[in-house]
This record gives sequence, structure tokens and C-alpha cells, in this order.
Amino acid sequence: MDNGVKQAKKRIYCAAYCRKSVEERPDETFGSIENQHEAILNFILSHKHEGWMALPERYDDNGFTGSNINRPSLQRLINDIKEGKVNMVVVYKLDRLSRSLSDFVQILKFFEEYGVAFASITQPIDTSTSTGKLMLHILSSFAEFERQLISERTKDKMSAARKRGQWTGGWAALGYDLDKESKKLVINETEAKLIKEIFDLYLKGNSLLGVAKILNDKGYRSKTITLKSGKTFGGKKFGITHIQSMIKNPLYIGKIKYEGQIYEGEQEAIIDEEIFKRAQEILKENRVERKATKNIDCTGLLSHLLHCKACSTFMIHTYTTKNKGALRYRYYLCSNAQKRGYSSCPTKSINAQAIENTMTDHLRRIFSDMKKIENHPHKQEIEALLSPIWDTLYPQEKRRIFKALVKEIDYNAANKKLGLILNGSDLRLEYDAEFKQVRFFNKWRKEIEIEKEPKIRKNLIMAFQLQNLLEKEKIEMKQAAKWLNLSYARLSQLLMLNFLSSEIKGTIMSWENEKLSYISDNSLRKIAAEIDWQKQRLMWQALISRLTQPK
Repeated sequence: MDNGVKQAKKRIYCAAYCRKSVEERPDETFGSIENQHEAILNFILSHKHEGWMALPERYDDNGFTGSNINRPSLQRLINDIKEGKVNMVVVYKLDRLSRSLSDFVQILKFFEEYGVAFASITQPIDTSTSTGKLMLHILSSFAEFERQLISERTKDKMSAARKRGQWTGGWAALGYDLDKESKKLVINETEAKLIKEIFDLYLKGNSLLGVAKILNDKGYRSKTITLKSGKTFGGKKFGITHIQSMIKNPLYIGKIKYEGQIYEGEQEAIIDEEIFKRAQEILKENRVERKATKNIDCTGLLSHLLHCKACSTFMIHTYTTKNKGALRYRYYLCSNAQKRGYSSCPTKSINAQAIENTMTDHLRRIFSDMKKIENHPHKQEIEALLSPIWDTLYPQEKRRIFKALVKEIDYNAANKKLGLILNGSDLRLEYDAEFKQVRFFNKWRKEIEIEKEPKIRKNLIMAFQLQNLLEKEKIEMKQAAKWLNLSYARLSQLLMLNFLSSEIKGTIMSWENEKLSYISDNSLRKIAAEIDWQKQRLMWQALISRLTQPK
């Protein structure tokens, strides 16, 4: 150099990145973090004459997979590169940085953008040349291929194990515990009794929600899982989905389901196959085809905003209809009440129009008192809310404005309090509010009308249904008597009503309730005991004439 003065080499600050995969391979020579770090430091030291200098900060991801970039130390390295602290990244091996080709390419683009070089101590890679870049892409492709190969082998191994009926991991279902030594499921006797009770309750005619309610009232809870860290989860009240999943689970008959196929399992059965089969038949019969798009055209203004304060769950917007859909009644239903029964929630359901109007009034008062609406980020939305055009807006636009202004809404029927949190604020505003609970006439009135039905008509319907179940061999006489809490003799008397002529049955089904109420069950059985339908007709007419004679 001029004047004999040597120009100092430019310093290149090197970051040593090390990673240890989740499942460390035994054939890796430098499998541990410390060995990788030591090898990288020696490699950097050997290039000291080129100005390389190792940074004191360590970037070690211990126990993280290379299939993604969601690693804390890698993210910290990326931030340091953005701040200009790093000039070069050095790894022991290419796949330590990433095993995903797409992620690797993105990382390299990021390095180029910030002028950061990259080196691997076991592979001759120089990113400053086109040949080095080509070699880098080839090696990264093989790294991803190796990862995919390992993944496929693991899936094949698990698939084969499942087909042999082996338990391949995960938390043990209610009714079983996992034996740590044999890695097999063993029956938990206490929980197994609960499983048997669930099936028994369901076969006795209880709905899924009814079974869940009975279990919750008795104090039963879902299985509690304790992690090694001491953290626990589970132990919650039962809901419809809990009960349905257990009733449908072939695990309880000693089998395992894998990719839609049922295989013999290694675990002992808790439930008899015949009981399980009957439960599946009832599930199939009770299944209701629901319109998936029911609420698409009827979304409430407070959807995804309104919570039940008592249950800390969302309130779902839905509706019910009357007069074959001519009238539609909208309401918000607590999702906890929907899943676990109405007795579990004080709020249950509230009229949609009432709470939407109340919230609109509260928001108008809040924003009409604001002196600096000009500086509000949603000035246009506030103006629309306060103006007369609000009532002419489409529901979708009103809903958008609500979501822009409101962060959360909650209601508690127990203390009649309505809560509101605005966007951009953590302050909860509270108001007194009382909303009438929605009465589901299409369900409740049906039950009331059934109670009004004459006894002989209800008995005739029950006799027909029982005969149908018996002919299909879905129940036995003893089971039916037990479920209905009737004696065997009384059940036989009910079934005799099926011997009535079609004409008499039709009259009973269509006649006025008041007239039918005067016909005794005993007189009807006498008619049914007659085999000849013509004679039955004469006996029926004689009975009717006696009832219609003026007293």
C-alpha cells in the first residue's frame, strides 16, 4: 500500500447458529449444541486473517425442528441482522438452518437483502459465486427430501401400528389409563362405570343434552390430564359433543378407528358390542339434517361481539319460526346453555332486536357526548350511527360499523347488567338492562299440547310405537317395561290397542279431545279384545251412543 501503511482488514462479525432437532439422530457426529458451537468457533478462528470475528451472543435452538422457522433463537438472529449487528451466519451443516427448501430460499433472500454472507463448515459453500449458490440449492433440496422421507416413514410406522390395534400416542380417553411401561391402554374401573352409565342413560331414551345434564347434575366431569410441568386441563362439565364422541368411539368395544376403518384393538372392552350397536342405531335415527346456511342470511348485529358474562362464552345469533316460516323470531343464545342445558346458565337467551336497539342507543349517547369526534379514526362510522340514515342501512353495513366501534359486549341476566368495551380502550362501561327471555314456542308449546292430549289417544300412539320397535327387534318387552316404568301386564294391555280396527283408530286420532276424554281405557281394551272388526264397530258405536245421550 502507499507509504508502506497496511490497510486494516474489514471486520466481518460472524453469528454461530446451532440447532438440535426434536428427535436427535444417533448417527450425527456433532449432534449436541455444544459440539456444533465449538466446531463453528474453530472454523471462524481459522479465517481470522480474513477479518472474521465471532460474536459473543449465542444463537442456539435446542429441541426445535428444522421444518419451519418458528424458532426463538433464529428469530433473534433475524432481528440482529436487521439491526446491522451481523455480517455472516455460520452453521455446522446446511440442514441446521432449515430442512424446508421454501424456507431456506426465503432465508437466503433475506441474507442477500441485508448483505449477510452464509457459510457451512462441513460443505464448501460460497454464496458470493453462482456455482456456490447452485450447490446451496441442490443441498437444501436434499435436506427437504430427507425431512419428507423421515415424515413418510413415521406415518407408515404409525399406520401399521394402528392397524395392529396398538395405541400410538395421545391422551387416554375417559375410561382408560395409559400404562407407561407397556404403552397400552388399561381400564380405569372408576371411569369405566361412568362410561357404562352414559350408554345406559342414552339407551333409556335420554337425548345427548339430557345425558350431559344428568351427569353434570351428579357432579361428574370430563377426564383431567396432568402434564409433567404440573399444569392440568380437562375436568370440565360435559356437553353434547363430549357425549356424542364417547358414544361413537369404538375404543369402548375394544377396537380402534383409523382412516375410516375399524381394527381390533389391544385394549379390553368396556361396553358390549350389542349395546354399542343399539346406541349407534339410535344416534342415526335421531340425526337431524340441518341446513348449513341457516344463519348466513340472518346474522345479528352483535355476532362475535356479545358474550354471556356468567358463562364467559359467546352468545350465538339464531332464530326460530312460526306459521311455517311466515314469522321469524331472532334471539341470542348462550353457547354454554346450548351445549350443557338451560339450567347451567342464568341468561339462556335474549331477544335479538331488544338488545341491538339498546346497544345502538347507548353508543349514540356515548359518541354524542364526545367533543373530539373529528379526530376519531372511525369518524364516518360514528356519523352514520348518529344520522337518520342508520335505519336505512343494510344489516351487513350496520354490523361492520358495530365491529369498528365496539370491542366486546357482555350481558348477565343474574344481575341485569350490560357491559361494553369500545375499540382502543380497556375500560368496561356498565349499564342496567333487562331483557325478556325468549320462549321457544315451537318446542315448549309442543310439550304443552302433548299434555292436553286425551289419555286414550296417547296410549294408542305409544302402543303403535312400541309395536314398531318390537317388530324391528330394537327392544325387548322387559326393557320397554323398565324404561316406561310399567309392569309387564300393563305393557301387554297397551299393546292390545294395536288390534283395534283401522276405522276406530282413525276416529280416535281425529275426534274432538273433549269427547275422547269420556272414554275409559278399560272400555277401549274390551273392544280391542274382539277379533272380528265388524263386531268391534258395533261395540264402538254403542259406546259412542251412550256417551252422546243427553243426561
